[in-house]
Amino acid sequence: MSVENRFKEIVSQYCTASPAELHGDVRFREDLDFSSLDFMSFLGELEDEFDVELEQDKIVQIRTIDEALSMIQDLQEVG
Repeated sequence: MSVENRFKEIVSQYCTASPAELHGDVRFREDLDFSSLDFMSFLGELEDEFDVELEQDKIVQIRTIDEALSMIQDLQEVG
């Protein structure tokens, strides 16, 4: 399974949208109603699933599906 597909499956566990509905410009808080707790739990799950470590200063910049997915992919390339 691709990183993008697995990523979208994880996102869909935290909201009512299906993976197919999760397009790049969808915003976590505004469009998917993620609470702060949901978002932090979600990020922890991403770290475990993709074996990456997200930096706190960069996490606060994440707003959309594309931004989060791009960060995961970049970290995997570096690691």
